Amino acid sequence: MEFKNHKPIFLQIAERICDEILQGHYPEGERMPSVREYAAEVEVNVNTVVRSFDWLSQQDIIASRRGMGYFVSQGAKEVIRRNLREAFFQETLPEFVGQMQKLGITVEEVEQAMK
Repeated sequence: MEFKNHKPIFLQIAERICDEILQGHYPEGERMPSVREYAAEVEVNVNTVVRSFDWLSQQDIIASRRGMGYFVSQGAKEVIRRNLREAFFQETLPEFVGQMQKLGITVEEVEQAMK
């Protein structure tokens, strides 16, 4: 996995897992790979994946079952979508609108480009 410099690696891994859940790679209620398995897959230190899994647990996206590992929580997709929508409206959209204004791009031009 290639990482970007602007965001902590554990968050980049958590975002990747969220994308994988949304794509159905890890269905709700199903077991996740172990921390060690996932660390090997993305080629990072186990502790980094532990931080990712902890963060995802705090967000109610995955849950630990004692002695069994981590499982995708019921409703995880909705939590992920809600978080992504919030980030879009708070971060992405204002930046996009700012770029439109700098470049003199109208809403009509964006609508036309989207068609």
